[in-house]
Order: sequence, then structure tokens, then C-alpha cells
Amino acid sequence: CPRCMQCDTKFDFITRKHHCRRCGKCFCDKCCSKKVPLPRMCFVDPVRQCAECALVSQKETEFYDKQLKVLMNGATFFVTLGTSDKSELMVCRLSNNQRYLVLDGDSHYEIEIIQISTVQILTEGFTPGGGNTRAIGMILQYKVPGSEEVMQMKFTAGEDFSCNKKLSAAWLAAMHKVSK
Repeated sequence: CPRCMQCDTKFDFITRKHHCRRCGKCFCDKCCSKKVPLPRMCFVDPVRQCAECALVSQKETEFYDKQLKVLMNGATFFVTLGTSDKSELMVCRLSNNQRYLVLDGDSHYEIEIIQISTVQILTEGFTPGGGNTRAIGMILQYKVPGSEEVMQMKFTAGEDFSCNKKLSAAWLAAMHKVSK
């Protein structure tokens, strides 16, 4: 690798080459100066990464530190299937292997994450100036395995004290970040 793969600076005795620990490409010190933890690759301490990889690693770390824990702990929602008028109180959480959305109540559902096609967060409190909004629910569309049929579920945060609205709002916010 005779040149920096970002800025094309030639490597010599003074301009040393460095490898990004995430992508493995060669960079000069200016283009590979960020030091970010990379736990998924077993680097406990912060390691040298190029700017692009450092940004991805920071977002990934935020996801694992914040959103993943919230999603796995779960929250309580009123869940409505399809166009039904009847809703059921269910605990919704991400499975331990992070492959399924598990819903438990009187009924039990497991939706494979890869089958989810649309996540729409429902909000209230919108003002024309872009003021404070809060998540009150979500509409989830997914394919049923073995068919091309698209199903829909509506999740609504409960209004009573048995349903922790703050927890439900945090879960919805985490789901919204994940879906982006």
C-alpha cells in the first residue's frame, strides 16, 4: 500500500501508514486518527479507525449500549391485529437472539425481524413550528413466512397506571432509531 486510500498522500519515512482496525484499509495519520472502542471485534480499548468507520462504530456502540437494552427489556402496549376493532394488552420485546419481536399476552406472537417491512411511529403533540412530539404508538407491517401476505399490527401505549407510559415511549423511540 504505497499511498493513503483516503487523501492519496504517498507514504515515506515521515508519513507513516496506519491500518483502520475496522475496515483494514491503509491511511495516513490525518485520515486515520480517530480512536473508538470496537467491542464486537474484541477490541476492549479504543482503537485507530478511519473517520467513516469511527462514525459507524460510534452509532453501533450507542445502539448496543442504549436501544438494544430497552428493546430487550420490553414494554406494554395495546396491540390490534389488522383491521380488527379489538385490542389485547401485550408485552412486546426483542428476543434474546435479537431475531424476533416477541409479543406476550393472552396470545403469543413471534415476528421475525427480517420479515418486518414498515415501522411507522405514531406521535401526538405536533405543532406547526416543529415543537414537542411524543411517541404514543406504532404501526408495524410484516410478511407472514411462507406467503406473500402482508400483515399489520398497531401498538398503542396504555393510558392507565398499569402501563408505564414512559417505558413505552422509550421503547418506541428505540424502535424508531433501529428502523432508521
